[in-house]
Amino acid sequence: MPLDLLALRLWHRRAAIALMAAALFAAGATAILTWPRAYVAATILAPAETNGIATSQILSPAPLLGGGLLDSRPSGNFAVYLATLRSTDAAAMLLRETALADSLATQRRAGLIGRARAAAGIDRAVTLDDAVAWLRRNLSVTPAQQVVTWTLEVAHPDRDLALDILRRLHAFAEARIRDDLRATVDRRLALLGERLTAERDVYQRQALYDLVAQQQRFALVLAADEAVAGRLVSPPSVEVEPSLPNRPLLLMLLAPASLLAALALAALRVTAGVAVYRRLHAGYAD
Repeated sequence: MPLDLLALRLWHRRAAIALMAAALFAAGATAILTWPRAYVAATILAPAETNGIATSQILSPAPLLGGGLLDSRPSGNFAVYLATLRSTDAAAMLLRETALADSLATQRRAGLIGRARAAAGIDRAVTLDDAVAWLRRNLSVTPAQQVVTWTLEVAHPDRDLALDILRRLHAFAEARIRDDLRATVDRRLALLGERLTAERDVYQRQALYDLVAQQQRFALVLAADEAVAGRLVSPPSVEVEPSLPNRPLLLMLLAPASLLAALALAALRVTAGVAVYRRLHAGYAD
């Protein structure tokens, strides 16, 4: 069908298109306005490697090939820290130490589908997989564009629970990195102690003593440093009013989307009607 003829037919149906767009906008606006809102708990942190005496730099060997100037990927213990935040162990910790399991169970039983599932007796308990999926959906890690800081955000309908989850995730990841580093130092000291016991050469023993003193310095810095992976720039905090979803933005985007959808449906109906008419006309001609 020619474009000018399609535009003319759509113009003749402008009232129906406007009504369809209004109906689509009303349906979408109802879904947006009834969408449960969530609070966002956020904190800003920087990699501990930005500190000149960072524990991770002392314990980790320097890489042979460093990243380029445009390489903003995390490295060192901070990269392990970010991976730990979304790990299965972190989700298991949240199930043990927070009210996340009760919250997920309440959300699952809400709505028509949830009530129908509960009435049918097919509702199941919250599993670790559910917690992992929730954590990966609701935890966002955003790097800053011009500086080395990163922003961690956790979204949840319960304001206090969102803040508690963010605090516990940071503490859990820091503790995991610290335990790994402490275990590394302990293994090195144990191995050096065994070598000293068996070594009889004076010069070799002096070199081993130097290595032992170095590992003891590492252990001292590890015990004294407050951050080994992510150094908090601002403490975790939560907003006073819920900000998710962004209803004004969604409603603003819904208006042109409803109009375009109505135009597309009308154009599809017009072209389908013309195709049927041509098919019938060709049949009568034969």
